[in-house]
Amino acid sequence: MRSTTKLITSLIFLLLFATTALAQPVVVGAVVSQSGSHASLAQDYHKGLELWHEQVNAAGGLLGRKVELRVLDDGSEAVQAGRRYAELIAQKADVLIGPYGSAASLMAGGEAERAQRVLINAAAPAKALQKRAGRYVFQVGAPNTAHGLGALELAKAQGASEVALLARDDPRAREMAEGAREAAAALGLAAKDVHLYRGATADFAPYVEKAGAAPAWIAFGEARDAADMVRTFRRLGYAPKLFFAGGAADPAFIKLVGQDAEHTLAAAEYDPRFATPGNREFVTAFTKKWSAPPRAGAAQAYAAGTVLADAVRRAGSLEQEKLRAALAESQAPTVLGQAPAVVQIQKGRPEIVWPAALKTADVQPYPRWDERRVLTK
Repeated sequence: MRSTTKLITSLIFLLLFATTALAQPVVVGAVVSQSGSHASLAQDYHKGLELWHEQVNAAGGLLGRKVELRVLDDGSEAVQAGRRYAELIAQKADVLIGPYGSAASLMAGGEAERAQRVLINAAAPAKALQKRAGRYVFQVGAPNTAHGLGALELAKAQGASEVALLARDDPRAREMAEGAREAAAALGLAAKDVHLYRGATADFAPYVEKAGAAPAWIAFGEARDAADMVRTFRRLGYAPKLFFAGGAADPAFIKLVGQDAEHTLAAAEYDPRFATPGNREFVTAFTKKWSAPPRAGAAQAYAAGTVLADAVRRAGSLEQEKLRAALAESQAPTVLGQAPAVVQIQKGRPEIVWPAALKTADVQPYPRWDERRVLTK
């Protein structure tokens, strides 16, 4: 009788233990700059995480358990980001979502690899992180090297056989241009060396001379660079058949050059108009919660949560090797789409012209300066 009672007691204890374990929340850890110089940039990223957290719990959580989003502040310092991720790992966070920015993500990725903890890299497109990703860090969204792909596809569709590539002399722009150079070769487009320019460059006449008769001008830099290129083009009466400038997606570009911005192409990592899976619902929910439409940072965070939740459900477990295997095979669609889209300034606003599935308008050729007309409302 005693042995039977003891067995029943043990079974009850085990049942209570299992029930308690199942009741524990799934802890998703992230580090986001909430103070310091990067705080304003990371604000939308944090909002995207919060919206995903709210929605995943409203849908029943993960593995039948509520999700706890545990967010720490790194004070906008990359070294501190690494330390905060070490804290999250010590606190037994089940899964990690990376921070906002490449430098902080390098530190976070190092901690995740050492601890063999899965980390979703959402907002760090730098090539250095891709090289050091290891086994446990997984990329969501396109790397820097993919930012010129759409422009090259459009150049080829217009019959171009050669492109001129330029880049501001900084790590991010150089990566984009080198990626474009490799992609151009794969598409059969001739692309000579990438022409680097200093950040203080205002006169691009020497680069127009270097570009020669290349029908496509593809440059990576900031909004001010794009504006100075346009000013140089107008002064020289120069007009390539296709003009792409990475910084032209920034609203500041149109403010700097007005109607001269027309027909310029640029890359867009995200746009609320994207016809991507779940994006309409995401935009509606985000706008309702935050009284403003989402920007790229919010979409990156939301996409990270989407991929993470899909992997956990498919793995059926929080065991790290099973999660890693599920992520390695993941094809979960997100609001970001497959690659940065291409927008073109048309009648004072950016219209999506590539890829075809996301188009809001057809691409238009870059006109000669003597063919341009003043836009009227």
